[in-house]
Amino acid sequence: MAQLHDLRLRLLVQQESEHISKSQPSDLDLSIVQARCLCWLTLLAEAHEDQANDAEGRADTEQAMGWFADSMRLRDVIQVVTSIEIPLPESSDLDIKESGEDLFNGEPPMTA
Repeated sequence: MAQLHDLRLRLLVQQESEHISKSQPSDLDLSIVQARCLCWLTLLAEAHEDQANDAEGRADTEQAMGWFADSMRLRDVIQVVTSIEIPLPESSDLDIKESGEDLFNGEPPMTA
């Protein structure tokens, strides 16, 4: 079940990255998008952990477990986003891009 969840998550990230790269190929630096996502995901995971600790302090075990499970899911997402390799265009790719041809030439823009 965990492998299926991981594969679904990777597919979702891959599809979204392809959508972003096709919609704004020249205006978007995917490494910046990745960095921003990681910042927000980390803050969200920390907030969920704080909520879990707070619920544990109130002896609300069920709520604490829910917050903790959510924080672990966010950590999984962080691992997936961190593992994405963003290709750097080579000089020959830049020449192709300027001529209007497809930069990735059928290849996915990121590998997850």
